[in-house]
Amino acid sequence: MIESLLVANRGEIARRIIRTAKRLGIRAIAVHSEADAGLPFVTEADEAVCVGPANPAQSYRNVEAILAAAKSTGAQAIHPGYGFLSENADFARTVEASGLIWVGPRADAITAMGDKINARNLMAAAGVPVAPGTTDPAADLDAAVAAAAEIGYPVMVKAAAGGGGMGMGVATDETALRTEYDKVRSFAERMFGDGSVLIERYFPRVRHVEVQILGLADGRVVALGERECSVQRRNQKLVEESPSPAVSPELRERFLAAAVRAGEAVGYRNAGTVECLLDPATNEFFFLEMNTRLQVEHPVTELVYGVDLVEEQLRVAAGLAPTFDPDALAPRGHAIELRINAEDPKRFLPGPGAIKTWVEPTGEGVRVDSGYIEGNTVTPFYDSLMAKLIVSGATRAEAIARAKGAVAAFELAGPKNNLPFFAELLENEEFLSGDYDTGIVSRMR
Repeated sequence: MIESLLVANRGEIARRIIRTAKRLGIRAIAVHSEADAGLPFVTEADEAVCVGPANPAQSYRNVEAILAAAKSTGAQAIHPGYGFLSENADFARTVEASGLIWVGPRADAITAMGDKINARNLMAAAGVPVAPGTTDPAADLDAAVAAAAEIGYPVMVKAAAGGGGMGMGVATDETALRTEYDKVRSFAERMFGDGSVLIERYFPRVRHVEVQILGLADGRVVALGERECSVQRRNQKLVEESPSPAVSPELRERFLAAAVRAGEAVGYRNAGTVECLLDPATNEFFFLEMNTRLQVEHPVTELVYGVDLVEEQLRVAAGLAPTFDPDALAPRGHAIELRINAEDPKRFLPGPGAIKTWVEPTGEGVRVDSGYIEGNTVTPFYDSLMAKLIVSGATRAEAIARAKGAVAAFELAGPKNNLPFFAELLENEEFLSGDYDTGIVSRMR
């Protein structure tokens, strides 16, 4: 097993990785910005190194500073968490070229899945269902208009290099397409340095369902069930649950088989997620993207399958067999995750600030993965996620009941937060029925 691990991230995911590392007897090393010096992940690590000022480009995305920290602390491996450098193929190559172990997929898999058009084409060739769309970037507006006419409106205009719900727009006709194309292209150039645009069929009523895969050290790819991620605002997830209430045993079998084929098509190793859109009217699903990293919502899979995905990542990186039997994977019970963000519960606009009160709920089936404690300050420099409230039970109804109690018991004052939204959601008939889609939040608002 790896003996020393540098965590190239911050907040709750850094704290989460450090927790598993220390349980396994691995020396855990944190890197942090000047703004994060007082956060729990820094104090809980065995060693911590400041890698720059608050600006992520000068700290958490500062490759030279992170590698220097790894060298000075004698780190053997680097875990990137999610976000920041986690899906940066050049960083993965640089880590390995420096003689360190990269806790993630191979750089060529990151590259293959990083471009949405290339990923679509690879998946189609592997027999994974893809939505009707362009097989090459829409080079200009005329090409986009021609593609949309062939596909049929409405269409989704997507940044080919985007991810995580960023760089997307919907066009219901040619006039809207002309506006959205320019908007998405300029956003993509600014955010990703690549203005390539993909045109794809848009489904007005759709569910977002993803499959957790793990590429093992022996070359096999296994699937650890699906997660329902349809409670979203601005294409960003707020709630995830596993198993999906929309997925029958027969549909689950098709989902998992397609996800394994997707991983095998790129020789996938380590943890990854195959994201899909599910048309509830037809039970057809289509490949959306592959996230070549650990997901924010990984805890619901851990609770349903009884595994520690961070430990499994470390074992794969070290060339070790998994702790579980890949031929005997079976879900047990139900789990739900609520993302506790520093944002107002109505318009979901960021609301950072000093945390005056922070009391986490406890009890059977309640887990909190948090990045903050009372007295910390949520700054405006990073994502608004403060904590993940994860609940589990023998049934979906029991998990929801525990979620209601946990939301009511979570004492949080200072920054704006979305706990009131979750209290509302957990009483919403559409959500309670399990028959909901990605439009549920807009209908609540």
